[in-house]
Amino acid sequence: MNFLSHYYFDRDNINCYFILGTVLPDLLKNADKTIVLHPEHLVHADARVNSIIQGWNKHLLVDKYFHSADFFLTHSHTLKTLLAPVITESPVKPFFLGHIAIELILDNLLITTDEINVGEFYDHIDSCEDDVIREFLDFAGMKNPDVFFRFHAEFKRSRYLNTYINIEQITYALKRICMRIWRNPFTPQQESQMTGILLKYRLGLIADFMSIYNEIGLKLHTGETNRHN
Repeated sequence: MNFLSHYYFDRDNINCYFILGTVLPDLLKNADKTIVLHPEHLVHADARVNSIIQGWNKHLLVDKYFHSADFFLTHSHTLKTLLAPVITESPVKPFFLGHIAIELILDNLLITTDEINVGEFYDHIDSCEDDVIREFLDFAGMKNPDVFFRFHAEFKRSRYLNTYINIEQITYALKRICMRIWRNPFTPQQESQMTGILLKYRLGLIADFMSIYNEIGLKLHTGETNRHN
């Protein structure tokens, strides 16, 4: 799942460090795709660092439930099939595009149906102190945290997740993600065709897209209940 979908499950949580943890794996991936950290079982003396770790673990669990759900498997495959003819001359793999497209469409739907407030998400991220984040990154074994902080500062400044309200920006976000791997992933014509496909697909999802959040929410609740029994 993408940033805002992860935030959805903890939108009522007031701990900014936990919220940051729920999106930090993806923030790091955006900062530098080669970064690999595994803080899952670490315990720190600072409760704020531990909150980041707990949020990180929540991220991994939500992704596990999402990527094994029939909803994801069905819609990522359908989008792959729809988008493949458009990108025949592109280096981008259709299965990769279908995977990312459904995640971005879900973020768009959360915003446009008022299920989440993007401003509140950024308020949480802004509230986290860089020194605490740096301590987490050092503790987790990251060798050059400055790579992350340069990206993180721009992420907070630009507030680009607000643009997900426009379907055209979903295509642009897809392009940005693909550009981490392929230099020139799409032509302008391909981008236009992709936007048309994504817009139509989004309209078909509006009625029941919350089913995946309800499904994952139930699994999270069941898992939490079992841990306390």
